[in-house]
Parts: sequence; C-alpha cells; structure tokens
Amino acid sequence: MASIQLAGCGLAGKKSLPCFDGLRCLRPAFGVSSSLGASGAILDRRCFKGLVIKAATVVVPKYTSIKPLGERVLVKIKISEEKSTGGILLPTAAQTKPQGGEVVAVGEGKTIGKKKVDISVKTGAKVVYSKYAGTELEFGGSNHIILKEDDIVGVLETDDAKDIQPLNDRVLIKVSLAEEKTSGGLLLTEAAKEKPSTGTVIAVGPGPYDEEGNRKPLTINAGSTVLYSKYAGSEFRGGDGSDYIVLRASDVIAILS
Repeated sequence: MASIQLAGCGLAGKKSLPCFDGLRCLRPAFGVSSSLGASGAILDRRCFKGLVIKAATVVVPKYTSIKPLGERVLVKIKISEEKSTGGILLPTAAQTKPQGGEVVAVGEGKTIGKKKVDISVKTGAKVVYSKYAGTELEFGGSNHIILKEDDIVGVLETDDAKDIQPLNDRVLIKVSLAEEKTSGGLLLTEAAKEKPSTGTVIAVGPGPYDEEGNRKPLTINAGSTVLYSKYAGSEFRGGDGSDYIVLRASDVIAILS
C-alpha cells in the first residue's frame, strides 16, 4: 500500500486527497476511496477551517414542504433581537435565544378515548414555547422548530409578555417584586435578593383534556395571588419591565389571601 504523509493543507505522497478550504473542494485528478481508517491517515485541521457546524438540522433543498405528524407543530422562529432597548448593537453571544415564532404547519391532532382532538393553535398564530423544547431545523433559508403542542406555553399576538394567552393547563403569573430590604432594614444588592415564588395570576388556559377528550376547566382564577414551585415554568420580561412566568397549574401549590 502506498505511504501517505501530511503536507500543509493536502496529503503528500503517491496519492492526494481533496482539501476542504472554505467548503471549496479541491479535487484530485483521480478518484479516492472515502474509507481512510485502514491507512491510518490523519487529516490536518487546517483543511477544514471553513467548515462550520450548526446545531440546527439542515433540510435538503430538494424538499419543498414539511408536514408535522400527530400533535406536532412547525414554527418559524422569530429572528433574535440584534439591538438592546437602548439601541446598542448586541454581539451574537449576547443575543437572547428566541422562544417564539409563527406557526406555519400543524399535525392532524390526537385521539383521546373515542374523540378526535385537533391542534388548538392554527396556522399563522404567534406563539411562545418552552426554551429547550423541540427539534430545530433550517428550511427555506429560515430557522424553524418542530415541537409538540404541549411544548407551546401560549399565544402571543403582541410583543409584550403580559398579553400571553396560556394554552391547556398553563397559567400566566406576574411575579411579585423581590424584597428590597432585610427584616432588619438592610438594603439588599441585586445579587442578594431572593427570587420570588409568589405572584398574581393574569390569565389562565382553557384547561387540560379529560379521559373522554373534553376540556376540564382550571380551578385557579385570574386575579388570585398564588405561591408556585420555585424552579417551574418559563420566564419572560414584560414591556413595563415586570417579570412574568408561565407554568402548569399543577406547579401552583397554594392560593394566598
């Protein structure tokens, strides 16, 4: 077998391999087998300096449509904010990962008992979803995400979190302000303030489905002051600077009065 040695961005010897520089393949004048494990060849990292690995799955351009199955929904992800509210240009690392977008396709729904239940969100709706849910993909030059309907926390037709309309068994809560002082009167720094786990219910979802496919209304009402699990839900910042959280009704552990 011919010996192969690395030289710069190529492989020197009796045979040469293609070099990927900026994704431009400089092919040799003859065919080379793609199996290199047996030869013990090690490729130079400089050969791949133009190769970028993305987290999103890329759909091959030959496909012209995506049809979600079952209770899944395809959402076109909202573009990240490139500037702060003060107009300062944000570097990529500082841009907040979007948690919202527009529904572009829905599945056929699911069957509960003997009843067929359709997806509760429609094409064109603006939604917000759980931060780590779904499978991201690039399609038609835009970023999309496929997720289950249950991963969508609410519908948001404006840019203000206080207007979120919770879905299913979720509730929207305006988080109480953190205590500014200790019981002894000492002023607390931002880092020392304890994260509140109480707030006022702003809106409630229509409730979950029962075993027969009928809605079961929630027992929590808008206007109630509640105590909820500390690490539950998805947090949002409202246009007025207030903090909001959307969580499942089961994560509300008490009503305060």
